[in-house]
Amino acid sequence: METYQNAKSLSNLTLGKTTEYCSEYNPKLLQAVPRSLNRDDLSLTNNKLPFVGEDVWYGYELSWLNNQGKPVVAVAEFRFACTSPNLVESKSFKLYLNSFNQSKFASFDEVQQRLSHDLSATAGAQAQVSLYPVDHCPALAINSMAPDTQCIDHEDIRVDNYQYQAQILGNAQKTGTDKVVEQKLVSHLLKSNCLITNQPDWASVYISYKGVAINHKVLLQYLISFRQHNEFHEQCVERIFCDLQKYCQLDELTVFARYTRRGGLDINPFRSTHLDTAPQARTLRQ
Repeated sequence: METYQNAKSLSNLTLGKTTEYCSEYNPKLLQAVPRSLNRDDLSLTNNKLPFVGEDVWYGYELSWLNNQGKPVVAVAEFRFACTSPNLVESKSFKLYLNSFNQSKFASFDEVQQRLSHDLSATAGAQAQVSLYPVDHCPALAINSMAPDTQCIDHEDIRVDNYQYQAQILGNAQKTGTDKVVEQKLVSHLLKSNCLITNQPDWASVYISYKGVAINHKVLLQYLISFRQHNEFHEQCVERIFCDLQKYCQLDELTVFARYTRRGGLDINPFRSTHLDTAPQARTLRQ
């Protein structure tokens, strides 16, 4: 993992450095991080990924001026395909959104078009952008994903190691049965740390699968092992997906993490064997 933590493409990022805030529109603030950095570590290539999916971001601090100088505020939804060459570095994303604050735009549509153009150029693939009034954003209605989702956080386990351990999943299917089941699980105990700044990232992770039953205690121990792990949100979710497939060889798998916001943005990576689009399901912590 040190290979991509020290990659040259990360050395020029504003993340982890003191920066001046710009309040005049400036798309040059956006910075890209190649997805290949952690995918090389997982032996993945963009033309042969074991999953489909997307990264869904929500921006809660977007504002600009109309042609008369009056402030406008909105909530933004951003969707990036997991096949895009780059992910958008989050601090640069925040600085970029902040640059709209004192710039004049004629309409919601103009702002949406600017956002779509700039973010697509950074990601290297088309980004989908939707803007909502702050009192009407259906995508952010609190939703528990599904009424039949089972929380595994009540499992009575002993934990004494908080370093990432994929091999824990080697015991995940030792349940005494080979029966194929379908389960929808959630844990609110996922915590990882930013790859660059070491700041904590908190999430609820939803795992839906079809296959031989997974031991909930083992799965929870595995998820808790990310507690001192340093990696970007998207990378953690892809690692969880790949580990579950490696050790459990599931017929179907979906991993969806809802991270709490920082700096007015939350990031919600969604990876699946068969579903392209993330559901709309904000958690209470978001």
